[in-house]
Amino acid sequence: MATGHGVFNMERLFRALADRTRLRLLNLISEGEVCVCFFVEVLGTPQPKISRHLAYLRRAGIVAARREGKWMHYRLAPPKDLLVSRILTEVRSWLAEDREMQLDRARLVKVCCSPGVPLRLQAAPRPASLSGESRTAEHRNRRLAR
Repeated sequence: MATGHGVFNMERLFRALADRTRLRLLNLISEGEVCVCFFVEVLGTPQPKISRHLAYLRRAGIVAARREGKWMHYRLAPPKDLLVSRILTEVRSWLAEDREMQLDRARLVKVCCSPGVPLRLQAAPRPASLSGESRTAEHRNRRLAR
């Protein structure tokens, strides 16, 4: 996030990256947009806590959000500052190597794409980063439900 002088607030960025839950959230959105309901399911953390952490990441300028009906979707916000971009690239690389982060990604895929999607998530929009086949099936199911 830029300060009033147009300079990125590096202190805010590093505070945002200094929390394990926020790092786990960044990991889950590293390959595309994800709905909050999937964060709750994958991390086993209450929605208000997830939303607080996402708001922190938004204030730091590294995450963006959009609303689709009642669903909130989050994605990485491409930083305009080259140094910040390099830092986030390195953090994402490090997260991709971390065993817990790999397990989180695997849980996201399982929760999203398995035939036994939890009832509370059946109407939720699937993460954009997952296979095109599951996205095609999702759109087909939505059309049939209309």
